[in-house]
Amino acid sequence: MSAPTQVPPAPAAPAFADWMRRVQAEVEAALARHLPPAEAIPARLHQAMRYASLNGGKRIRPLLVFAAGELTAAPAERLQIAACAVELIHSYSLVHDDLPAMDDDVLRRGRPTCHVEFDEATALLVGDSLQALAFELLARKDFGEQGRQLEMLRLLARASGSCGMAGGQSIDLEAVGKSLNQPELELMHALKTGALIRAAVLLGALCGAALSTGESAALDRFAKRAGLLFQVVDDILDCTASTATLGKTAGKDAAAEKPTYVSLLGLERAREFADDLRKQALEALAPFGERRQRLVELTGFITQRKF
Repeated sequence: MSAPTQVPPAPAAPAFADWMRRVQAEVEAALARHLPPAEAIPARLHQAMRYASLNGGKRIRPLLVFAAGELTAAPAERLQIAACAVELIHSYSLVHDDLPAMDDDVLRRGRPTCHVEFDEATALLVGDSLQALAFELLARKDFGEQGRQLEMLRLLARASGSCGMAGGQSIDLEAVGKSLNQPELELMHALKTGALIRAAVLLGALCGAALSTGESAALDRFAKRAGLLFQVVDDILDCTASTATLGKTAGKDAAAEKPTYVSLLGLERAREFADDLRKQALEALAPFGERRQRLVELTGFITQRKF
C-alpha cells in the first residue's frame, strides 16, 4: 500500500509590517494615479489636492479596506479603488477640520496644513474636490456589480454627511467648553471618527464575495468597536505624545477645552476602556476563523500605535 500523498503546507503569510508597507505603497501609488496631475489646469488647486493627500498619514482606513477584503477574497484592484475613495474623504475632512473656522491648526502629518501652505479659499476647494473625486472613483463603470456598487456609494455618502462625519464635527464644535457624559461622547465620535472607519471595513468586505447575514452583523460590530477604539487611543495620544511624534499639534484638545475620553475618564480609565474595546472588537471577529488575521493584527496596531 502506497504512502498517503503529503500535502505541502500553505506558504506562510507575510509579516504584518511587510503587509502594511505593501498596502500603504499600493494605495499611495493608486492615489497618485487618480488625483489630477499637478500641472493640469487649475494647477494651484490640483497641486494643493496632491499636497493634502499624498506622502503622509498612517493610511489606517485603506488598511482596514484591504484587511476586510481578505474576509471575502476581494480582488486587489477593486480594493484599491475603495481604499482610495475612503482615504480621499478622510483627507478632505482633515483639510476642512484644520481651517481657522474649525479646529484652527497649522500642522498636519508633520507639515504645514493645507490652508497655511496655500490659502483658506484653496483649502476649501481642495476639500470639495477630494470629496467629489472619491465618489467619482466608486461610480466607475468597471468597478463591479451595480447593485453592490450602489450600496457602497450609499454607505460612503452616509458615513460622510450629517448622519456621519460632518454631523460628528458639528457636535464637536458645539461641545467646546462643555461637559459631555460618556454616551454623548460616544455618539459624537461614532459619527465624527467611527462612521468612516466603519465604512472602510464594510466597503472592503463588499468588494468581494457576499457574507452571510450573521457574518455581516459580526463585521459591523467589529467595525463600530474599532472606530471607537481608534478615537479613544487618539485622545490618549493627544495628551501623552509629542507634537514631533504625532505630526500634529499635541495637547490641542485640552487647550481648546474639548471633551475627550481622557478628560471624562482620566488617563488610566481611558486606557482600560481602550483595552475593553479591543477585546470586544476581537470577539466580534470570531466567526471568521483564520480569515480574520489581518483585522486582528490591525486592531493590535491601532491599540498600540504611538502616532
